[in-house]
Amino acid sequence: MKNYPHPIIAREGWLFIVVSFVITGIVTYKWGVWSIPLWIISLFVLQFFRDPGRTVPDDEKAVLSPADGRIVVVEKTRDIYGERDALKISVFMNVFNVHSNRSPVDGKIEKVQYFPGKFVNADLDKASIENERNALVISASNGQMVTCVQVAGLIARRILCYVGKGDELTKGQRFGFIRFGSRVDVYLPLSAVPKVTVGEKVYATETILAELVDEQN
Repeated sequence: MKNYPHPIIAREGWLFIVVSFVITGIVTYKWGVWSIPLWIISLFVLQFFRDPGRTVPDDEKAVLSPADGRIVVVEKTRDIYGERDALKISVFMNVFNVHSNRSPVDGKIEKVQYFPGKFVNADLDKASIENERNALVISASNGQMVTCVQVAGLIARRILCYVGKGDELTKGQRFGFIRFGSRVDVYLPLSAVPKVTVGEKVYATETILAELVDEQN
């Protein structure tokens, strides 16, 4: 089913889009073909803020990708936000990807933590612990913990998060946005079964990153 109440162009981009096209229109009126570079920039801004609806897979165990992009990490590591060992899957978003962030699971937000930091290339592993970031620790509907971390990138300068502690999330629900290049890290129980590999291209909500396995079995 479709689970997206927002317009196809993200509301976070409306001001940028209007300003860029107004300036481009004025330059076109006055200087004609000299405005071509500005038209290219305006079209880039428009494509950056595109925000299409997505179909949510019908799979109760599925952990969905919270962002469009490319898988850069699938490894076991320490989840410092949930204070546990975990399976980490990271999605890197370049400036041509859709940048709205969506919930990977159904669940309740137990904790929200914001950390100021650097703006190194989000493709690098150290970005997860050095860059500006915002972490959501979620108690999934099956009782397991899923941590979703928005990480700023080299030119990203604004992490937006619209949910807080105690809020209920549904799979595919839009909860935030990162402007101009970034990354999202997902930390899962060690029992989770990854369904993606490093280098694979993924799409928010539609791609299954992993499956949660009942730890009692």
